Amino acid sequence: MIDRKTFLEGALALGVASVMPRGAFAASGENPADGAGQGWWMQQPIRWLQTNLRETDAALDPQAFVKDVADFGANVLLMSAGGISAHYPSKVPLAYVSPWLPAGKDMFGAVVREAHARGIRVVGRWDFSKARRNVYDAHPDWFFRSADGKPDVYNGLYSTCINGGWYGEKALEILTEALERYPVDGFFFNMFSNPVLNYSHQPIGLCHCDNCVRLFRDFAGTEIPAERTEQYRLFLKESGLRASRRIQQLIKARRPDASVAGAAEEVSDIVFSESKTALKTLLPMWPYSSADNTNQALNSFPDKLPLNESIPYIATSWRFAAISAPESRSRIWQGVANGGGAAFLTNATLADYPDKRASNAAARVYRWLREHEGYYVGQESEARVLLLAPGGPGAGIAASPESYRGLYRLLSELHIPFAAANNLDWLGKREFDLVIAPGATPAALESYVRGGGRLIIASPTEPGFAVAPVVKRWEKPDGAYFRVRDKARFPSLAETEVFIVYGDYLQLDGTGPITFVPPSMYGPPEFVHVDWKDTDYPGLVTRALGRGTVAWLPWELGNLYYLHSSEAHAGLFSDLVDQLLPEGRQVRTNAHPLVQVTLMRQGQRRLLHLVNLTGHADTAYFDPAPMRDIRIDVKLPFARAGAVVSAQALPVARLDGGYGRITLPRLGEYELIELT
Repeated sequence: MIDRKTFLEGALALGVASVMPRGAFAASGENPADGAGQGWWMQQPIRWLQTNLRETDAALDPQAFVKDVADFGANVLLMSAGGISAHYPSKVPLAYVSPWLPAGKDMFGAVVREAHARGIRVVGRWDFSKARRNVYDAHPDWFFRSADGKPDVYNGLYSTCINGGWYGEKALEILTEALERYPVDGFFFNMFSNPVLNYSHQPIGLCHCDNCVRLFRDFAGTEIPAERTEQYRLFLKESGLRASRRIQQLIKARRPDASVAGAAEEVSDIVFSESKTALKTLLPMWPYSSADNTNQALNSFPDKLPLNESIPYIATSWRFAAISAPESRSRIWQGVANGGGAAFLTNATLADYPDKRASNAAARVYRWLREHEGYYVGQESEARVLLLAPGGPGAGIAASPESYRGLYRLLSELHIPFAAANNLDWLGKREFDLVIAPGATPAALESYVRGGGRLIIASPTEPGFAVAPVVKRWEKPDGAYFRVRDKARFPSLAETEVFIVYGDYLQLDGTGPITFVPPSMYGPPEFVHVDWKDTDYPGLVTRALGRGTVAWLPWELGNLYYLHSSEAHAGLFSDLVDQLLPEGRQVRTNAHPLVQVTLMRQGQRRLLHLVNLTGHADTAYFDPAPMRDIRIDVKLPFARAGAVVSAQALPVARLDGGYGRITLPRLGEYELIELT
């Protein structure tokens, strides 16, 4: 529980001059977005708190527990309900009830009543990925079986199979009982489908139960492979989707106003993701994790709620060791700044968690969001640039995580508002001035370009439609460069003659403003590049296609920037983007590159979010460095601007080209600027 003194101290740490009253720049209690026909998760601001209760917590005091949740600032409580262990007196045969549940008591039911009395929604958490030995003995065909016929057992629990009867029969029976007993607002499913690793990060392998063998043979016409292949991944995805639809249909038939999360994204109402650290995480860390996950979810599934949860512990093996307070706050700010709900997890109860740094920090943000909740519902991206993201439904979009993240960083550091999406459902529904493809370019994008769109391909993978003939593939040319031939076209490279290329390069038939310098000697120093030979092989080809334009960088610019952060690569990309944006950038600013800027639409107003990420360094998060006099030009018609965190009006100056200029006197950790 957090007292008023602690909260006010936290507000000062965030750089809040005063707690801004509701309605200072907007009617905070109103939802400007049209929520007709949508579920509660789309119509109200979401401050989600997940409590992973242990079996021993079945004896908790429901009133004290819910009071702590309310004091935290949450308005949605996700709490453990059943599956591995039930916190209510289930009557379903083979359902395991926590032995710590007091006789004659129903802890889960009592919490639901207490929470609803305080206006807090309750989402039940279910985990059907494992069950007890007695269930395995009764129905071994419901469970995972390795290639040598053995079950997977972890801490006495047996892994079930997504294609078995535990998911297909017993889960439905357990959920039916819960639907009949409790007026819960939603259902969340943990570790849905067959996991790749166990909790100790050891590989589990592929299931060879009779159901999987039969279904995979029907799906692929072959036996289950020895290792996970792309075909097997698609099979498992289809299996999860099939089980998700069964469960979703049961829930919606009996409780149409209940949300579904954690199942397959295609049928879930909430696109759920996590930001977390791990003891063995490789550098560089991804400080944009929460923003990235939320951005992708919002723009890949615009009819669903994006919810990226901040995990408070350092690693799964040390769930009671908290991350730093600045990291905890940054994740939440990133999520809401990109159009998602706020989401935070605690193991056990808030009161029992032994290191409260992360949870106290999260609660300070939650309380501020509660006071200004009208800004944090119904946000849509106003970005006119789209970055294709790897993954997605079905076969998904193919791109390496490094290439994607390098381009993500570049766009963020250049303060170019952008949407990220892992599908092409936006085609014909939403216009973008520029699309950027970091990997395999889908053939469907040809129609976008021919209709007047602009496309940057940054990949040595041939696109799905003709752009330029390929002459040769150079595989990881060691010591190769690109030479800048046209300095007028790339003013950011005025001081640069050559820059690095590494990774595969496709030699194309054509000409371009940068050209390939093949590998040459780089040692000993007396021989360094004395054998350089320039070529006319292009490192960039630009083609008109219909009414649009394609610019193809047939090498991995994104991957190189992710690994090395070369100024030359950043300058090349920045100039190329400016050449392809017909109306100029949406935002121009002198803000530090580590200030992430998002431009959102909420009804008739625009919201500009600034998240200060200067506190991130390698594996550490510190309080970010305060900044002053940040100039921001926004290409929108607006007459008024208000900084919500610092509670002040900002003068607006109109500039040529349709820009309005504002100056933010001070930025602490986060600022929200309303434009009307």
